[in-house]
Amino acid sequence: MGFGMFSIMEFIFPLFFLAFFAIFFVILFRSLKQWNKNNHSPRLTVEATVVGRRGHRSGGGPNTSAHTSYYITFQVESGDWMELQIPAHEYGYIVEGDRGRLTFQGTRFLSFERI
Repeated sequence: MGFGMFSIMEFIFPLFFLAFFAIFFVILFRSLKQWNKNNHSPRLTVEATVVGRRGHRSGGGPNTSAHTSYYITFQVESGDWMELQIPAHEYGYIVEGDRGRLTFQGTRFLSFERI
């Protein structure tokens, strides 16, 4: 069933195709922009206290594997809070209430040394 020379599928398929690639390139552009911003940010080491921890699980459906991202919220000397994604192997060693030296670059967690 068509409308003149074009069927609905001839119209819809290219739109979905373009939308998929547009979304892909927007996500890629934002990721590269954040990566570049982090690389050009200074490495800072500040006194900080761990005020929160959380994990965010994604996937894990019948045909997909699960992935968990780990986040720690730090309160720095100025009173500001910052949440940074951290590697899974660091997550178990940092608990709420820990005080120490947080080293980060932009939004990139580098290390946390307890005092």
